[in-house]
Amino acid sequence: MSAASPRRRRRLVPAAVVATSCFGLGLGAGALVPPPEEWPLVAGTEPAAATIAASSPTPSPTASSLAAITASPEPAAARTPLVEVTAPDVDDPASLTVVVNKQRPLDPADYVPEDLVTVEGIPGGVTMRAEAAAAMTALHDAAVEEGAGFSISTGYRAYDLQSSLYTGYSRSRGQAGADRFSARPGYSEHQTGLAADVGNGVCTLQACFATTAAGQYLAAHAWEHGFIVRYPEGSAAVTGYIYEPWHLRYVGLEVAAAMHDGGIATLEEHFGLDPAPDYR
Repeated sequence: MSAASPRRRRRLVPAAVVATSCFGLGLGAGALVPPPEEWPLVAGTEPAAATIAASSPTPSPTASSLAAITASPEPAAARTPLVEVTAPDVDDPASLTVVVNKQRPLDPADYVPEDLVTVEGIPGGVTMRAEAAAAMTALHDAAVEEGAGFSISTGYRAYDLQSSLYTGYSRSRGQAGADRFSARPGYSEHQTGLAADVGNGVCTLQACFATTAAGQYLAAHAWEHGFIVRYPEGSAAVTGYIYEPWHLRYVGLEVAAAMHDGGIATLEEHFGLDPAPDYR
């Protein structure tokens, strides 16, 4: 969180969390992967894809999953937050707990994090904010020890790249079609530098990633390093996106532990924010 952000009420973190994640004290939905016929653009199978590969969008929703989003029930009333927050905590793009969704764009829309660094020790060569990058490296090291190693296909994604991707999808599919699988520029969680799409080379950017050793390990232990699975199964009516077991979002040890301990699935529910199933 930026130095200018006001302090939040602190929540005690279990000793086990502190012991395993003390290094941390010192993100699809940016643009979901286009339909199968457009995958070569982001999969690195064409010459122009080399620059885009590290920031490639996440996979195309199926017809049934899109129907689940568009036919989702009316948003529930905002819940009472479990952790007291101030507006900068969830609104300031420099905050580690900023909430970005289809109804909460970044402000400014072309925000660029000031502390982007390359994530060390993980295949992919992507960048993230410094604290999130260090936490991701530690999470990866722990996963490797358990035989559940992973790579990263997307970390930080700039506004201009997101705009270019979304414009291309809108031209080929129409805006309504593009909105089904691609975030509008300024609405991408990847732009915060706190999100990453991970994979294992076997089932990458697909729901089946959840069944792999890496997917299962991350679902069970990512919180110990300050990460959450940002778009969990069955939460499209809240987040606006299909199940993405590969999309991890750094929120810090305190919030990740609180969500895990409280059984809370999404940031919207944790902070008592309105659901965001679609754009306003």
